[in-house]
Amino acid sequence: MNSPSSPSTSKTTSTSTNSRPVLKEVAGGGAKAPSDATAKPQAAAAGGATGGTDQVFAEARPRVDDFSFNKEVTAVFDDMLDRSVPFYQEIQRQVAELAVDFAQPGTNVYDLGCSTANSFLNIDRVMRAGNNGDVAAADHGEIRFIGVDASNEMLAKARAKLTAAGFTRPFELQQGDLNAGVEVTNASVAMLVLTLQFVRPLYRERIVRSIYEGTTENGCLILVEKVLGENSTFNRLFIKHYYEMKRRNGYSEMEISQKREALENVLIPYRLEENKELLRGAGFRHVDVFFKWYNFCGMIALK
Repeated sequence: MNSPSSPSTSKTTSTSTNSRPVLKEVAGGGAKAPSDATAKPQAAAAGGATGGTDQVFAEARPRVDDFSFNKEVTAVFDDMLDRSVPFYQEIQRQVAELAVDFAQPGTNVYDLGCSTANSFLNIDRVMRAGNNGDVAAADHGEIRFIGVDASNEMLAKARAKLTAAGFTRPFELQQGDLNAGVEVTNASVAMLVLTLQFVRPLYRERIVRSIYEGTTENGCLILVEKVLGENSTFNRLFIKHYYEMKRRNGYSEMEISQKREALENVLIPYRLEENKELLRGAGFRHVDVFFKWYNFCGMIALK
């Protein structure tokens, strides 16, 4: 998840040198995904790197400013995702499995709006399992991971989590505002996980086109977005059930209301069909849906 309003001038690069990683698998939000026996131990193992409980909007504010990915949000961001995104664990699992299916030796895997590096940690876990895809486990070391985010705070958290997990694969973390454009090169996989919705609509076509041009033949773009319903009735019902999920996950009416106000001018969702048209218009040959829950959707596009 990327903050498009941050400065976009600096770039930092990190390379991991530690050993075996510890994965944080996030629990599945209030719309509970079916869990496996390993999910809770993995979450506990990485808990020290994830921060505290989201109480960003727990107190009444005289004025609600636009949402930003600042230090306060970064400190509790993993919990915010866990409680605000339905089936977040399952989405991350699916994204990781699909990424490994398409990742090729000698190429790059991009996470645009990488936030705290959850996707990289999940991909690494699937690669280590060695049972998903045709690329030999030894070849995965030739794949470079490149994370881009506008928030320096998020990048610092991502670097700390990767280090704590012993992430050994070559990686870079770059600071950049997607509204200003993005350079993608030699990508077998590019991911926009709950990111494009924060990019100004004026710039979305340019970003998706840049990703397409920088993706290898038969590479893919994985897009996870909050979406609008295809008509007003569906949209109203989907939003109602989404807020019910947030209540089940412990958010108060004030927290829901204040965060909704903070996001109003920042998170601008498209309809599912609009996102599909955006991907096809950039040149991707095939577009399909791999996840759908009310107003959240995961799509994959093949070059």
